[in-house]
Amino acid sequence: MSALRAEALRRSYRGKAGEVVALADASLHVEPGELLVVRGPSGSGKTTLLRLLSGLDTPDTGQIWVGDDELTAMSDHERLQVRRTRLGIVFQAFALIPALSAAENVEVPLRIQRLDAATRDERVAAALEAVGLAAHANQRPDELSGGQQQRVGIARALVTRPGILLADEPTGQLDSRTGAAVMQLMLDLVHDQGVAAVVTTHDPALIERADRVVELRGGVLAV
Repeated sequence: MSALRAEALRRSYRGKAGEVVALADASLHVEPGELLVVRGPSGSGKTTLLRLLSGLDTPDTGQIWVGDDELTAMSDHERLQVRRTRLGIVFQAFALIPALSAAENVEVPLRIQRLDAATRDERVAAALEAVGLAAHANQRPDELSGGQQQRVGIARALVTRPGILLADEPTGQLDSRTGAAVMQLMLDLVHDQGVAAVVTTHDPALIERADRVVELRGGVLAV
């Protein structure tokens, strides 16, 4: 069974010039332990696709399944629970809470899950160590560089140990060395822990190491 599957997704928006079709007929599947890269030019619908797969947005038509549960048939509350318990999401907008430290930002989803303090501390420390930010645990977002903030976002997505990882240009704002470290972290997560990952990227190094690559053009996914 696929960890994540989408069939014939269509999503359009109403703009000043009329209807804009972001996705016309997008279908994909990703298996446990597989890193699937979605590439395509800017404006091709990659972010829209990830928003649909995460349940943050709903398609005009088409279906999405997380395991054998149909995401597109769920209520808003049910989709929220899926995001909290089964998905790790990294978007280009870091969405960090300014008043919280890096460690506290990473801890937020664990507090939502109501894990005990000792477990939270252990997981947060491990996640920050994994992205190379152990020494910056107590710094707030405005005290971190853009690349460091992005790594906090990645640590927050991984700290719940999700079965599915969705990442939008996760190495896009990182220097080559840090980007390589983050890429290796995702690969280890996928191949060692059986996580299914869907990643949009222009990074040729990440594309080269993907298990499978699909291209998004004109709202249609093609191998």
